[in-house]
Order: sequence, then C-alpha cells, then structure tokens
Amino acid sequence: MADLSAFPITQKWVPQNPDVLQLFSFPTPNGVKASIALEEMGLPYEAHLVTLSDADVKSPEFLSLNPNNKIPAIIDLDGPDGAPIGLFESGAILIYLAEKTGKLIGETAADKAKTIQWLMFQMGGLGPMLGQMGFFVKFAGSEWEDKRPQQRYVAEGKRLLAVLDKQLEGQDWVTGTYSIADIAIAPWLNALNFYGAKEMVNWDDHKNLVAYLDRFMARPAVDKAKNIPPRP
Repeated sequence: MADLSAFPITQKWVPQNPDVLQLFSFPTPNGVKASIALEEMGLPYEAHLVTLSDADVKSPEFLSLNPNNKIPAIIDLDGPDGAPIGLFESGAILIYLAEKTGKLIGETAADKAKTIQWLMFQMGGLGPMLGQMGFFVKFAGSEWEDKRPQQRYVAEGKRLLAVLDKQLEGQDWVTGTYSIADIAIAPWLNALNFYGAKEMVNWDDHKNLVAYLDRFMARPAVDKAKNIPPRP
C-alpha cells in the first residue's frame, strides 16, 4: 500500500485507496474540471469532499497542499519520473493530466498550443469574469445599491460569450476537437443557470453556445463527474 504520509492533507482526508490518484474538490465549475478530466481520461482516482468553509479550505491540512486555499487539488503518487506530486490550480491540473495520459490536448505541437490558448482564455477571462458576475447577480453583491459593478461584469460576460460563440461557428468543440479547453470552459457556461444570469447575458442569442453546452453536458463522463465529489 502506498505511503502518503509526506502529504499532511491526508491526515484530515484519509484515503481509502492510497494507491490511486487523490482528488480534493467540491462540485463548483472549477472543481468539476478535475473530476470530468479524470473520468474522460479513464484514470483511477479517489475523490474527497472539501467544502468551501474556512474549516476545510483554510485548515492547515488543506493549506499544506494548496496555500491559496482553493479547490481542486490532487496528489498523484505516480508523478513525473515516478515521484509523487501534489498540484493545485485547475488549469495546471488539466494540463498535467492531459500530458500524463496523452489525451485531450491535441495530436501535434500546434494542436497543443491552441488547446492551451483556449484553456488560458477560460482561466484568465471567462472564469474570473463570470465568477465576479455571479457575485453581483446572485450573491452578496446583488444587494448593493450601486449597480455599476454588476453592469460591468455582465457586459464583460456578454463580450466573452460572443467571442466563444464565434469560435464555435461550424464546429462542435472550441479547438475543433474535444479537449481540456472544453472541460475548462463548459462548466462555467453551465454556471450561468445557477447564477440566474442567462437572460442578463442574452444566452438564447448565442445559438452555437447553447448547442455546445448541450453536447458537453450529454457526455457520459460529464454526467457522472458533474457531482463528484457529491455535495453533503
């Protein structure tokens, strides 16, 4: 049986099967990126529910793996050159898993560059902007009298959705072939429903995006992974 004692996080979230990759996550748009990738790539793993409460994400055990106190994070005992590795940041995890398996990152160097390009589009633009929009539409920011922050993020959300809608014209997936870029992007599009923001961003006007998200959510791996780890 594998020894995970070098990773203090396993003292709070104790593995039942330490021989497989360990996932520490919660089913948010960022969290499910990792579980979807693991399911799509067919890698065995064990999922641990890390709630978004301070008691979990700011615990010493979790911070020992991710000092930025955000999910998801992973431990892979079969890391580079066979050495254990712990990783955080959902985009970094997607790239790592794709390179580990040789799946969903493209066949050529040019394919890989384009895939990472659109992954970065999500990491640096779509995710942060839609996340801020959610704060000002659904959560505490929605109560603010000053609606300029909400208007700013709704406008930026619309702009980014238009970029994606144009990119998807005539093709099923963002780079033409299903990849980790789609695994990064689509969960954030799905979050618009949770935020109650679809009308605000004129979702139904983006016909390519509507069909794209339906295709993504219908994938068996996505359907299985969208609630991994299960909410309490």
